[in-house]
Amino acid sequence: MLDVADVRAAGWLPGDGYLRPEPLAAALAAGARALGVTFATGVRVTGIEVAGGRVRAVHTDQGRIATEAVVNAAGAAAGHVGRLAGVAIPIVPIKHQYVVSSSIGDVGDIPTVRDPDHIVYFRGEGEGLLVGGYIRTPDVCWPEDGAAPLSTARTLFPPDLAKFEESWASARRRVPALRSAEIDRVVHGPEAFTPDGEFLLGETAVRGFWVAAGFCVHGLAAAGGVGKVLAEWIVDGQPEFDVSHMDIRRFGAHAASRSWATEKALDAYSRYYDIVYPYTEWSAGRPLRRSATWPRLAPLGASLGEKAGWERVNWFGSTAGAVAERPAGWAGQVWSPAIEAECLATAATAGLFDQSSFAKLDVRGPAAFLQWMCANDVDKPVGTVVYTQLLNTRAGIEADLTVTRLGPDHFRVVTSTASGVRDLAWLRRHAPSDVTVSDVTGAYGCLCLWGPLARSVLQPLTDEPLDFRFMQARQLTVGPVPVLAQRVTYVGEYGWELYAPTEYTLTLWDLLVSAGAVPAGYRAIDAMRLEKGYRVWGSDITPETTPDEAGLSFAVRADKDFLGRTALLAAREAGGPSRRLRCLVLDDPQTVCLGTEPVRVNGEPCGRVTSGGYGYRVGASIAYAYLPASVPIGTRVEVGVFATWAGATVVQDPLYDPSHSRIRP
Repeated sequence: MLDVADVRAAGWLPGDGYLRPEPLAAALAAGARALGVTFATGVRVTGIEVAGGRVRAVHTDQGRIATEAVVNAAGAAAGHVGRLAGVAIPIVPIKHQYVVSSSIGDVGDIPTVRDPDHIVYFRGEGEGLLVGGYIRTPDVCWPEDGAAPLSTARTLFPPDLAKFEESWASARRRVPALRSAEIDRVVHGPEAFTPDGEFLLGETAVRGFWVAAGFCVHGLAAAGGVGKVLAEWIVDGQPEFDVSHMDIRRFGAHAASRSWATEKALDAYSRYYDIVYPYTEWSAGRPLRRSATWPRLAPLGASLGEKAGWERVNWFGSTAGAVAERPAGWAGQVWSPAIEAECLATAATAGLFDQSSFAKLDVRGPAAFLQWMCANDVDKPVGTVVYTQLLNTRAGIEADLTVTRLGPDHFRVVTSTASGVRDLAWLRRHAPSDVTVSDVTGAYGCLCLWGPLARSVLQPLTDEPLDFRFMQARQLTVGPVPVLAQRVTYVGEYGWELYAPTEYTLTLWDLLVSAGAVPAGYRAIDAMRLEKGYRVWGSDITPETTPDEAGLSFAVRADKDFLGRTALLAAREAGGPSRRLRCLVLDDPQTVCLGTEPVRVNGEPCGRVTSGGYGYRVGASIAYAYLPASVPIGTRVEVGVFATWAGATVVQDPLYDPSHSRIRP
């Protein structure tokens, strides 16, 4: 049935198909009733009762239902239901159309066909085809005059065939039989989209008020899995699988803005079928969150990226002096020789990195709380920095961060940009009444000065001696700027994280640059941390991986009690982890992994790459992957990179400065 004259390749999934909504809903409902669930249809929710920061009841037009758990699965109306509980849910209702053609004969049992290059999909429907598509200029469908959305049982809009013209033309181009067919029926309704096109799952800031919405036209396919995940989350405190990329807590306070959410969601919808190259940056809704150094970036030729709403420098055009060889394949699509220049400048002199987007949390209260939450020992003297993980009851890694003791009952937690809201919620969920956890991210900038000449740059600017050890912190005055200096590194070079109040950060930047520091960006950080074997939460380590599997046992103090200790010790007593995170060096330095590539040993698939890239200081293509614990160092493996199997060797990490002499001069 297909005209494939212009098609180079296609993939067929024998198990693929489609679901019909009515029988699916009936089947799930039947299973729920068998477990004692009662359904009340035709009931209008009029309010969500919240007291003391948690759900107490649902008010309906037929009475009050006392409950401690509410799941907001209202689809395109999820934002409205969230407002009833005082919660902002970044759901944007967008109009989506599909049509059913007139008869084109016996279509038989044909598969669902997706042609993303032409933003169209189709499948059999009776004797015709059901045709849908993701148009480039979608429209939102907010209720008029503040009315409740979906106030009728099923909201449908009049057909808009002018909007559907491109998708229909693409379908007729691909299926010759449609060229003589007509559009027999149009279905035009609201779909729930999110700012990044990903699901919204999890508990909100109101305890007991959960969300399962924003499925972006994939709700039917995901229904069973979402139900399983959310039930486990509510009952056990965490789901079996890592769903952090779907966690509603990935968004900051700006997600409450309808204008921002709408701009991002419309962009996500319009690109829904596009090929997304690694490191591609979208422009919608930007700039939003900007560091105090913003005025200095454009003159330095900064190439900007975005993370959690923050504008961050990927690299500076002013440092692109080297002529590095471009990586092959997709790894070379969004790339610059400036990355190498910044890595080598950091290794030879002193690189300056603005990491003000780091999430910063202040924990005040007895040390016993963080001592229980952290796998490492954080009950240390004032001025001590501790690298640690927060574990769940299965010993999975919920967070990866540092804890600095600023006072007897005052701790500063620094975690990754995208994890701040999530980690804040995790700590608050477990905090007793005598502990407060506050987000102070915007109050402080963070400039990282790393490299063998870092001391030569910083010492002339301060009267205090820079003689404190690695993983220690001290208050300094740098020029006129008050600074908390932490002897910490994420690139494997000597130096400091310098935290200054936001209003001083630009002055601090100017002082350091004038003293000889070389501005550098996040892509250089990522390349150097790979060489040093530093893990990234969300890829190398997740709630599904334990410290022992990830090679982070050194950050665990098993002689003290902490959340997750029981499961961790039980796994050790059972013989230890069955898999370990291993470092791979690819034979061909131009073949660069980006993550999720399959790895096989002796021809058998046994893992996937968690993260990869090129190490400019060691001159090697590096990847990390979880492999069976029985696979020793020195083993030859193969990595699947774009339809080819590239040879690689399992090596001991870190590749760069394994004695750590460069960070402790």
